[in-house]
Amino acid sequence: MIIRKIFFFSERLYNLFLISNIAFFISLVIGQPARSKRPKEPGENKIKPVNKKVKPKNPKMKERESADSSLKSQSILTQVMDKGHFQKLAATLSLSAGQSIELRCKGSNVTWNYPSYLDTFKDSRLSIKQLDRYGQLILANATAADTGEYSCWLQLCNGNKCRKDETKMGSTYIFFTDKEELFVPTPSYFEIVYLNPDKPAVIPCRVTTPSAKVTLHREFPAEEIETDGTDIIYDVKKGFVYQHPTSDHKGIVYCKAESQGAPQISIKYHLLYVEVPKGPPSTTIAASSNRAEVGDSVHVICTVLGEPDVDVNFRWQYPGQESERPVIIQNFWRLINRGTGHTTRISKSVLVVEDFEARDAGNYICIAQNLQGETTVATKVELN
Repeated sequence: MIIRKIFFFSERLYNLFLISNIAFFISLVIGQPARSKRPKEPGENKIKPVNKKVKPKNPKMKERESADSSLKSQSILTQVMDKGHFQKLAATLSLSAGQSIELRCKGSNVTWNYPSYLDTFKDSRLSIKQLDRYGQLILANATAADTGEYSCWLQLCNGNKCRKDETKMGSTYIFFTDKEELFVPTPSYFEIVYLNPDKPAVIPCRVTTPSAKVTLHREFPAEEIETDGTDIIYDVKKGFVYQHPTSDHKGIVYCKAESQGAPQISIKYHLLYVEVPKGPPSTTIAASSNRAEVGDSVHVICTVLGEPDVDVNFRWQYPGQESERPVIIQNFWRLINRGTGHTTRISKSVLVVEDFEARDAGNYICIAQNLQGETTVATKVELN
C-alpha cells in the first residue's frame, strides 16, 4: 500500500515537471514568459514611463524653418576639395596666390558675381559653366588681383522675366595672399575719390593678407591719419571709410601695409570734395550765333554742371534730322574747381553744322539725362 502511494506521488511530480517544461518551451517560442491567465486590469497594456535619458532628434528642415523665421536664406555655395569632397564656405577664405579654386552652386539656373576686372580683361583663367544640377566656377592660377567677393544665386524665371531667389544664394570673400603684393593690384597708379557730404567715401586700398597691419597717410603735410573707428574706420574688404566726409578731408593720401616683412605702399588717392545739388541735370544751351549765312559753320553747345562721378547722356533733335542732314556731335567732360574746395564735373555736347543751308534753320533741342532724370533745353538758329 505504501509502495503504491509513493509510485502515485512520483507520477504526479513527473507530470508537473513535464507540464512546466512544455510551458517554458512555449514561452521561448512566442517570446513572452509563461504566466497564468487572469483578467487584465484597465490600462495594464500601456507602457509605463521609465527614467531613461533619450537624445532628442533634430527636427526636419521644414519644421526648423517654420519654427525659426530668421532662417530666411539657404547657402548653396560650396568649394570642391581634393578627392571629390565638398566644403561649405565661411564669410571669408584665405588661399595662396598660384592656387586654383573650383566653386559650385546647387541649382539649374545659377548666376555668378566675381571681381569685375576678370570680365573687363576677359581673363581666360576664369571658366563658368551651367550643368544639370549645379553651376560651376573655376579660377586657375589665382593672383593677388583676384582677391574679392565671389557669390552666386538662383534665378527664378517666368517666361523672359527673371528675378533673384533671395532664399537660395551664397557668398564668400576670398583673399589670395601674396608676400610680394600686400595690396590688391589696380590698373592705375592714381585714383580719384569723391567726398560727398551725404554719403560715406571709401579709399579702396584693399589687402591680400587679412592679418596685415594697414595705416592711412596724408602726403602733404606728411602725417599718419588717425583711424578712430567712428569717423574713419578700416574695413579689410573695402579699405578706409570716411563715414562723414568734409572739405577738411580733401587732399592726396596713400596706405601703408606691414606683414612679416618690409612695409609696402599703395597707389595714391586724390580726395576731392563735392557739393552739388542732386536732381536732373542743370543744363544750358547756346549757339555760336543765332543768325547764320549760307555756308557758315554753326556750333551749338549743351552744357551740364553736376556731380563728378555721375555720367550724363546727351540726345539731340535738330531741323535737318529727318532729311538725314550730316552733322558732327562730340561729347566730353572735365573736372573744375569752384574756388571753395568744391569740385564739379562739367559735361558738354557740341553739335556742329558745316556749310549752313536753309534747311538747317530752326530749333536745336538738347536732352541731357542722368540717374535722377532729364532736362530739355533749346535754342533757335535763323538764316540771314
